[in-house]
Amino acid sequence: MINVIVELSKYIILTLMIVYTFHCFYTVRQPDEEERNELLRQQLILIFFIDFTAFLVIYLKTFDYKVVRFYIEMQIFFAVIQILYRVLYKKASLLLLNNMCMLLSIGFIMITRLNYDKAAKQYLIAAAGIVLCLVIPIIIRKVRFLSEWRILYGIVGIVSLAVVVVVGRVSYGAMLGFTVAGINIQPSELVKIVFVFFVASSFKRSTEFKDLVVTTVVAAFHVLILVVSKDLGAALIIFVVYLVMLYVATHQPLYILAGLGAGSLGAVAAYHLFTHVKTRVNVWRDPFGTYDNGGYQVAQSLFAIGTGGWFGAGLYQGQPDTIPVSAEDFIFSAISEEMGLIYAMCLILICVSCYVMFLNIAMQLHNLFYKMVALGLGTCYIFQVFLTIGGATKFIPSTGVTLPLVSYGGSSLISTLIMFAIIQGLYILREDEEEDIERRKKERLRAKRSRQENAARYRETEYDPQRAKRSQKARKEAAQGKARKKQRIR
Repeated sequence: MINVIVELSKYIILTLMIVYTFHCFYTVRQPDEEERNELLRQQLILIFFIDFTAFLVIYLKTFDYKVVRFYIEMQIFFAVIQILYRVLYKKASLLLLNNMCMLLSIGFIMITRLNYDKAAKQYLIAAAGIVLCLVIPIIIRKVRFLSEWRILYGIVGIVSLAVVVVVGRVSYGAMLGFTVAGINIQPSELVKIVFVFFVASSFKRSTEFKDLVVTTVVAAFHVLILVVSKDLGAALIIFVVYLVMLYVATHQPLYILAGLGAGSLGAVAAYHLFTHVKTRVNVWRDPFGTYDNGGYQVAQSLFAIGTGGWFGAGLYQGQPDTIPVSAEDFIFSAISEEMGLIYAMCLILICVSCYVMFLNIAMQLHNLFYKMVALGLGTCYIFQVFLTIGGATKFIPSTGVTLPLVSYGGSSLISTLIMFAIIQGLYILREDEEEDIERRKKERLRAKRSRQENAARYRETEYDPQRAKRSQKARKEAAQGKARKKQRIR
């Protein structure tokens, strides 16, 4: 009976996932506000039933009451997020909020299936992150001098990365972070956000060549420190983010070509200088031929994706445990095996939906600084998604980065939640700008109408025939009076 429920559940979850994904794109194009709000409410219902179905299967497979408690806590968590955002930020993007909850939900389901303890820890980190992120939209909306802290952003970014080089611990061939009071901190995840603010403030200040050189040098220091610490995934993200922001700010294709040339030379140098980079490239070329020499991870990932097929094996029907770091870097493979490729494609489309909203906000903002911030964070987010999925599917060499909001990892989770909170703040700021523009239009329209009415009254008064006749008669009588007076004097 349980096997029947598990088999049936994967089709239910898949159907609900497809409907949710359709809503992501259809809602944006819906002009009617009431209809759009109804679609957003339906998304919440879909998330609830997906979670209910998935955790029912997990409980039936484990008979662990901790799973039931975790499910209840998770639903309370999502309910609190939805309520607080609606109360505190009436202008917030509910679609972006729903997508954030959906991605967190996907991550909670799969991590719980893989390792309950990691799921519980992920939940606590997410709860702490949300408390922090509820404040960020207020800061974005109220603090008007964020663009003036250019030097501070640069110093914080470089110093934070340099600390890792000095005291960082090696993990999977790279110095990714350090431990404080039992908590693993990976500064590169937060530095990505600080770096975006640095570049945005620099480009707002000036895009002249000499200033671009200074900004490029500081950006190169960020990349160089990450290369020294062998965190090449983060280095690649920062490099691409800078190139995109540089091109949008200057509209100079030559800068992009120069950057791509420098990046290509850097990649060749990294291949010859770092053993783990050479290993990853060789694994990418032939993961099965290097199965016993570094290719095991990618090979198992491909086996898992292929085994799952279009519809997936179902929760607890696959073997995602055979994939190394399946809850972190290769969670996409685990999802593909048990939930299916169609489900995985829907996951990708939800990520793309978030990215489209990031770009939409960037294009509609009038302030150059905030426009560049939205663009940079959007690029950072979607490129990290590309690196994670590309590495898991052997499209590109594995870079060791996590899938935002889905993979297990405290620093990555916190940084992504901050990104979404900043974007929510920018969305609210855009709404404020639109209201201000609309108010000014109405004021100009009222002033124009007032001027027109005054001019009309003036013309009516000035060209009144009766008044003109009376004025002419008065002038004539005055002239006749003067003439008679002169005659009497003579």
